[in-house]
Amino acid sequence: MKLIGDYHTHTIYSSYPKPSKKHATGTIRENAEAALEKGLKYLAITEHGPKHYIYGVNKKMFPKMRMEIDDLNKEFEPKGLKILLGVEANIISLDGSIDVDQEIIQDLDFLIMGYHYGALPKNLKDVYGLYLIQNLAKIGIGKKRAKKYMTKAYINAIRKYPLNMISHPGSKAPVNILEVAEEAAKKGVALEISSKHDQLSIESIKEIKHLDLKFMLNSDAHKPEHIGNIEVGLNKAKKSGLDLNKIVNLKLK
Repeated sequence: MKLIGDYHTHTIYSSYPKPSKKHATGTIRENAEAALEKGLKYLAITEHGPKHYIYGVNKKMFPKMRMEIDDLNKEFEPKGLKILLGVEANIISLDGSIDVDQEIIQDLDFLIMGYHYGALPKNLKDVYGLYLIQNLAKIGIGKKRAKKYMTKAYINAIRKYPLNMISHPGSKAPVNILEVAEEAAKKGVALEISSKHDQLSIESIKEIKHLDLKFMLNSDAHKPEHIGNIEVGLNKAKKSGLDLNKIVNLKLK
């Protein structure tokens, strides 16, 4: 089997307010060179959305990244690699809102939604539902309510945006993975089996593997040398008994 593309990678742009090596160390070119060396056909550059107060990419950087990727594709596409402009948008509200607007979305090739601790919520209600109660749940207070809130936020986001994938669903805060997966299946949204995060776990995959649902294996690489490293995720998929044909960026020989 062969990995066709890595659709979740970060570069030096993932650090607010200007590019630096505080969060991810490679340039777009360096990530592309690593992907080409690994034999990949597709590489998505998916920086954190603008509302992540530590690692969010400045909104003004998207046109710059678009131009840089378009220029690099003139060099890399003839060699067999297409670079995609994406974003790992943050969910910032219980109503499913994410931190990228239509102006950004229309310029993207690949839209990811994920939950992260460092994203600034829309209002006080979202502070409670997305952060306060989630942290209380970690010490056993309001666990069911926290899971219900987060699940609803995920489902609202799936219904609201043209998402391509959900990153590490349930990793930062628990969700009802069956309910999320059922909605994702309706909309054709892939769920990520991450090699960096604990979710999707073997148990979670077992719970949803019967659905007509798309999965993706990604590295979530923050260094060029980690591009295409999906062995941990692949092992989880195999141990869960998942039909590997459902992994859309994996080509079975």
